[in-house]
Amino acid sequence: MKRAVSVILISLAMLAGWFPLPAFAQAAVDKPVSVTVDGLPVAFDVPPVIRNGRTLVPFRAIAEALNVKVSWDGSTRTVSATDGRTSIRLQIGNKTAYRNGEPIPLDVPPQVVSGRTMLPLRFFGEAFGCKVAWDETARSVAIASPPKEMSVIGFYALGDSKTSSWTNLFGRPYPEAAAGNTDAVGELALGWYSLDREGNLLTKSRTGWQRPEGWEKVLEAAKEYNLKPEMVVHVTDGDGTLSALLADEAARRTAAAAILAEARQYQGVNLDFEGLGYQSGGEELASIRGRFTEFVRLLAEQLRPLGLNLTLTLHAPNSAYKGYDYRSLGEIADRIIIMAYDYGATPEPVSLVTQAVEMARAEVSPEKLILGISAPAETAESIVTKVGIAKRYGLGGIALWRLGLVSGEMWAALRSTVVPRR
Repeated sequence: MKRAVSVILISLAMLAGWFPLPAFAQAAVDKPVSVTVDGLPVAFDVPPVIRNGRTLVPFRAIAEALNVKVSWDGSTRTVSATDGRTSIRLQIGNKTAYRNGEPIPLDVPPQVVSGRTMLPLRFFGEAFGCKVAWDETARSVAIASPPKEMSVIGFYALGDSKTSSWTNLFGRPYPEAAAGNTDAVGELALGWYSLDREGNLLTKSRTGWQRPEGWEKVLEAAKEYNLKPEMVVHVTDGDGTLSALLADEAARRTAAAAILAEARQYQGVNLDFEGLGYQSGGEELASIRGRFTEFVRLLAEQLRPLGLNLTLTLHAPNSAYKGYDYRSLGEIADRIIIMAYDYGATPEPVSLVTQAVEMARAEVSPEKLILGISAPAETAESIVTKVGIAKRYGLGGIALWRLGLVSGEMWAALRSTVVPRR
């Protein structure tokens, strides 16, 4: 703080002609302005500039970061932008902008700098409902985008008394229920089922996934608070169970029939088949991918006539598990949850999560993709950034692992950045 004040005083002295700026003060003045949206940096081909105390940025880069469509009219030197609800119009050199047709005075007009059209950042952001904060010391602008409507799925699974999914969601000890945090979630992925090698549906598995006593009460409470329930079938391949199941055609058909019979109580099915393709390659990997894809196709064909959705929870494409053909699976399933976590650092590295999303998005339509977020690996601040990745890449939503591990601060952060689709 003292250093910032010193820089300001010395700068004023320089303007008065008293003495030259020292090196540290000149460095502070010359430091480039950085911009983030939901904690994610925005890259500019021409750096932001400050004019009369206002930050100007290249309009296309900031528009892309906010998923705003923009157009440029060279004949009138006018920029138009819309997010589908709000429209703005600005003209180079004109200190009057228009938001939904209403004139708004600007302190600084749009300008052309180094061949790029530069717009006043605060006006642009706030026009689309963003919160814009300037840090003088860091010479940085932090933009918080407005809450966006998208799917918000909460994994509901057994925990201990301190990490109860029920209590975390409904705000009361079981079996009492209240609104709790139900406003921040739209769907429940109920982690209650597994399969054995023969395709028999299990309500208690060797990995700890099981359907709890009084599970009917969960469905009743979900209905009361308008939460859509999906049954999750979780199988791992640590002991070869999953590979054996998928390699046996009779077992696959048994499994599909069992899942179909149970699914009638829910609004969809979520297959969480983990561990496929670890250290596999060549024909072996192709075979693993093909068998899983065929099982997914078999199940989807039986679920659709009943109006039931099929969700897949998959290892991220940049994980060690390569047994998932994202392109083919994306054509069959209604949506895919990307488990973009367990990278070995906390919070989960933004670069790797972003890479996972980009790789998945190259194979699957973004609206079908859901970004999986592991609450134990995140903070309230970092969870906003993870949601920001889903926003920036136009994904269909987010999935939280798991209810019971989402802190009060995280719930508050989620409410500030996302609105559950119902």
